[in-house]
Amino acid sequence: MIEDFHFLRPWWLLALALPVALLWLSSRSGDARNRWKGIIAPHLLDSLVVRGSGGSRFRPSWLLAAAMAAAAIATSGPTWEREVPPFVENTAPLVIAVDLSATMNAIDVTPSRIERAKLKIRDIIAERQGARTAVVAYAGTAHLVLPFTEDASLTETYTDALATRIMPVPGKDSTRPLQLAEELLSKEETTGTILFMTDGIEERAFEAFKRGAGSSIVVLGVGTAAGGPVKTPDGGFETDAGGGRIFAKLDVEGLKHLHTQTGTEVATITDDDTDVRWIMQRIRTNFEQKQAKEGDRWRDMGWWAVIPLVILYAVSFRRGCVVRFAGIVLAGRMVIPTEVDAGSLADMWLTSDQQGRLAYERSDYAAASAHFLDPMWEGAALYRAGKYAEAVDAFAAVDTAESWYDQGNALLHLERFDEAVAAYKRALDGRKGWPDAQANLAIAEALLKAKQEEEQDEQGEPNEKPDQVQFDDKGKQGKQGRIDIAEQTSEMWMKNIQVSPADLMARKFSLETREKTP
Repeated sequence: MIEDFHFLRPWWLLALALPVALLWLSSRSGDARNRWKGIIAPHLLDSLVVRGSGGSRFRPSWLLAAAMAAAAIATSGPTWEREVPPFVENTAPLVIAVDLSATMNAIDVTPSRIERAKLKIRDIIAERQGARTAVVAYAGTAHLVLPFTEDASLTETYTDALATRIMPVPGKDSTRPLQLAEELLSKEETTGTILFMTDGIEERAFEAFKRGAGSSIVVLGVGTAAGGPVKTPDGGFETDAGGGRIFAKLDVEGLKHLHTQTGTEVATITDDDTDVRWIMQRIRTNFEQKQAKEGDRWRDMGWWAVIPLVILYAVSFRRGCVVRFAGIVLAGRMVIPTEVDAGSLADMWLTSDQQGRLAYERSDYAAASAHFLDPMWEGAALYRAGKYAEAVDAFAAVDTAESWYDQGNALLHLERFDEAVAAYKRALDGRKGWPDAQANLAIAEALLKAKQEEEQDEQGEPNEKPDQVQFDDKGKQGKQGRIDIAEQTSEMWMKNIQVSPADLMARKFSLETREKTP
């Protein structure tokens, strides 16, 4: 933060000379001897000047000078952090590591721990709206269920099929899925998050979690501290040597120690969506911090000086005359409803961009677009309001990579795919390797190609009727035959094979384990 501190408008610091001049003039005017020394003889002046009482030597000019200095510093735009572009979508990659050890079959939460975890995964996927997600399953070994994909239905299909029976090696080793998740994220250009859904992290894995703290690891504990019996794949219950049912408890203390020793964010599963909102907030915060570091705009923090500035100005006037006068004017305007409305009162205290921001946060995008003077924020509001053509015009007023990216998004909605492709390319020219722009460029190019092929197909359809139609009756004289099933192609045969995702993953994991075993 210290090394990033600077001023956006440093030339306004020259205004600091004004409070210095004010203090100098105030000191000169308060010296009675200095005012009369040119008129009264020095040997008489000491006897004629009446000195003030020995009370407080505080002067209102000091407050006024402090207010002027604060105003100069605020106007110069102090800043130390970058601002996230207002229109970049949250596409942070997420790796979900699902614990498939035997204790995840415990039924202390209904219908079971693993089934509840799968329901939470569905909620997370729905909240992320097509962002890139990968899934890893682990017990004694760790295996990739799905690489990064934006296909929510595909992710749900395979996560719904997760079961403890598909794991080839029993037990629990949390370091393996962590390593696999970090390998997946290392290939991504955008910072990501690793989410563990488990009923406990073994203490021997703490060191690995501490080393991987930079990857933003989040752990959601599944289960209860009271625990519950563990079901077997055949519908029975796990028993000990004496025949009693085995109870598995959520390792709450272990998760607390994990947070204390490694700094890993930890929470436990809830019946409502509180846990999902907590996870989404952690993913969003990590993503925004990274985006802010890579952004091009600095956040102007000068507005924080408004609060002390108002207080200083209020108390810098003797007897509160100015403050009282302002209160009378405000009260007078408020008792005349025909001349005062909410908009005029807002204009008294807020700038147009501040009013637009308030309307934007209330999701009143039409009103926000009317207030914004900043073209980027105006375009964002118009886009949210569904006025894509107007949004393109607003964004076009700024020649930056973010502006071209936003124009491309609006042009996609207008189905002007060729212009969208050009806009995304301009965005990439200004910001090399931007993952969001690259992904949207690929989509725009695919849509443009599909549109061109559709137009070609429409042009190629015959519109003229045939000159004549002839029927070949000789075909009726052919011999009846049959096609042997062996003549079917291998592709047709493979399409008829019915294999469930769970069985497919079980075979895949087993083969991977055999290949790794010496």
